[in-house]
Parts: sequence; structure tokens; C-alpha cells
Amino acid sequence: MTFTQKTTVRLPSGGEITQTYYESAEIPGRLRIDTDLQSKSGILFVHDSSYRFSAGKLVASDESLNELLVLGFDIYAQSVPRTETMLRRLGFDLNRFHESTWQGRPVYVVGAERGDTTSKQFYIDRDRLLFLRVIAPSPRGRTDTRYNEYVQYGGGWVATQVEQYVNGKRSVLEQYSAIRVNPPISDALFDPKQWSTAPHWARK
Repeated sequence: MTFTQKTTVRLPSGGEITQTYYESAEIPGRLRIDTDLQSKSGILFVHDSSYRFSAGKLVASDESLNELLVLGFDIYAQSVPRTETMLRRLGFDLNRFHESTWQGRPVYVVGAERGDTTSKQFYIDRDRLLFLRVIAPSPRGRTDTRYNEYVQYGGGWVATQVEQYVNGKRSVLEQYSAIRVNPPISDALFDPKQWSTAPHWARK
């Protein structure tokens, strides 16, 4: 899948900045985010590893999972044992579970007992089994990330808006457009050694 992402970030001063990212995904486990096509900067997630690039050069890499990639995409395209292992690694207590409602819809909540709003937990729509929300503690405080405005593409569902709140205030708004499912893209896009040279669908 490929899509364009408009990212609006609220600054500590109260102002906002808006950026355009270009994202490529091969599910499960591979996501490329080009934050600046001209300078060839961005981040690449390949299964259990991440790579950060600036000006076309690798500047950092580590073994880490993209939580939203796992919950929003991979969970639907890989085995249950694989997903369980990843979720436990991300810090979710899979023994804690309850049912609730969110935005007027019944949901499953994994990672917390009823009444617990601070433990790391995620929400799944009970009827459509779509990922809706993840709450987690962070160095900045309580983060609350929400997947909104699902639209059907290619026989599946894609959230076209993502919001992140920190301590109750929205800090990031992501809006997705030009969504394409199963487009012809180069496998080299997901090879860290070919970050700068791989043919990119967004470059004319």
C-alpha cells in the first residue's frame, strides 16, 4: 500500500507546522516513511528493526517494533503466536481484558481491567475487529493515539486519519490521501542498503 500523509504538529508555543510524508507499506512487517523526498530523509521499519536516514545517509538503527504498524496492519496478516509475541514485547499485558464502548461503539480493550485508564492498552472494534486506539505512558505523559475515519480499500479497511493526544491535548494530526492498495512498487524500497537509490513511486 502507498499513501500521502499530511502531518500537522502542534508546537509548545501553541503554533502548528505542517509537513507532507510519503509512505510505502508491505504487510506484514515493512513500512517506509519518506519525511523529505528531496533530501532523502526518513525512517524504515523492517520486521524487528528500524533505520533512520538523513540526507540519504543512515544515521541510526536499532531493534525495535513500530507499535502502530503491528496494531493497525500486521495483526491482520500474520499468525496469532507471532502477534502475541510482538504485543508482549511491546509491553501489553494480554491477561488483562474487558469490554467497553468507545465513540458509541462496543469495543474490546486489551491490556487493562475495567476502570483502568492508565495502563498500556489498545481498543478493537467488537463488530468489525478494527484497531481504534492505544493508550500508553510515555516520557511526555499519557499518550492516546486514535485511528479514525476508516474507509474501504481493496477489500479491506484503512484509517484515513490518526490523532495523537498527550495528557489530553492533541499534539499530532495525520491525514492520509492518494491511498493505493497493491500498487506496483519496487521491493528495493524496503532495503536499507538501497534507501537512496531505490525507485520511488512519489518521484516524477
